[in-house]
Amino acid sequence: MEIALFIILIPFLVLATIFSKGKGAVLIAGYNTMSDSEKSQYDEVALCKFTGKIMYGVSFCILLLAIAELLNLHLLMIIAVILLIIIITVALIYTKTGNRFKTK
Repeated sequence: MEIALFIILIPFLVLATIFSKGKGAVLIAGYNTMSDSEKSQYDEVALCKFTGKIMYGVSFCILLLAIAELLNLHLLMIIAVILLIIIITVALIYTKTGNRFKTK
């Protein structure tokens, strides 16, 4: 199981790196289905960079899960899951409030 988590971690880190450079917007769900006129209303680079930060956080949680599985540490697994839930919740609240990625 821990090997699978380490294998899953690699694409997450690659995507996080791509997003952190402000590229790869076509890979962001929802954004890639917008029309060109809708996409022009958003700051694509800022959206990608934010997504990259979230991907790094998720990658860290996956790494913690893999280490917890490898060392059989149930407390670390619980911490990783709680941290993952917090990261996703904060990301959803942050993106859905304040039109943060809309261009002015």
